[in-house]
Amino acid sequence: MDTLQQRLAAVRRRIATAADRAHRDPAGIMLLAVTKIFPAQVVRDAYALGLREFGENYVQEFEGKLPQLGDLAAARFHLIGHLQSNKCARAAEMFDCIQTVDSPKLARRLNQAGKPLDILLEVKLSPEQGKAGAPPEELPDLIAAVRECPNLRLLGLMTMPPWSADQEQSRPYFQRLHELAGRHGLPQLSMGMSHDLEAAIEEGATIVRVGTALFGKRRKP
Repeated sequence: MDTLQQRLAAVRRRIATAADRAHRDPAGIMLLAVTKIFPAQVVRDAYALGLREFGENYVQEFEGKLPQLGDLAAARFHLIGHLQSNKCARAAEMFDCIQTVDSPKLARRLNQAGKPLDILLEVKLSPEQGKAGAPPEELPDLIAAVRECPNLRLLGLMTMPPWSADQEQSRPYFQRLHELAGRHGLPQLSMGMSHDLEAAIEEGATIVRVGTALFGKRRKP
């Protein structure tokens, strides 16, 4: 079986190759290791290999892991799953970045926690009913609301296209997010996962969220 070290090297090669095709510096692309559902030891193993940015989907699940990770001084944790407003205070306490802000109400709740937080706005570009995010037409009001929150630092946008084994199906969504970010002067784009990170990088991703290609398939407990 491949080791985590080998899988990490393979993912970094994919990022570098895609960046080269897009005439970009791979150093400008963050590899966010998605460790949701995996135990704390997986985070520790990845940290030992040099990874420092980790993505989690569930506030409650991460709450159980965090006590085992307190000594990883340089680790930063991103919430990349849907956030309920009643969990904002706890999320603000545990995470360094919230990538799924999609309403002024959520932004204000996070701001009230009183901790400096990096923020990305989740944009819903897919017609799928189950997808979260703010519609593009609501972005101006949402951006204005976040910028009124002194504890929040707005970095950019994130999105999640409908899943497809063909990453070309994801490309139009990445192009649209890039266009929206440019229109609103936002530098960071969180888009692309294990199966479509190349297309995302070619369309301007600055953060790719990779779980399966690093850690294998997840098994819910």
